[in-house]
Amino acid sequence: SAFRTIAARLDRLAAEGRPPRAPDRTILCRIPDLETAFSGELRDGCLRDVGEGHRDDAQITLTVNSDDLVAVTEGRLSVLSAWTSGRLKVDASVRDLLRVRSLL
Repeated sequence: SAFRTIAARLDRLAAEGRPPRAPDRTILCRIPDLETAFSGELRDGCLRDVGEGHRDDAQITLTVNSDDLVAVTEGRLSVLSAWTSGRLKVDASVRDLLRVRSLL
């Protein structure tokens, strides 16, 4: 649900003519406490093809527990705070890390 919330937020920004500047990437979001993962394709500032399951070709991997993911998407926890405290782990290039931060 939280991953789809991010996708919906990006769709709204694109519809308003303000899509985020982000590289086209495959994103995987691992949620260890639920023993699951979700993935999607970040294209043209929108998150597409969101689905459950692991992807070996992911260029950006986020690892976060479900409560923290919900808190980040609802704005109760900043991405920076989650990342610096180790609650959100990101496996990506530095450039991708900076760009993806603005998406959440």
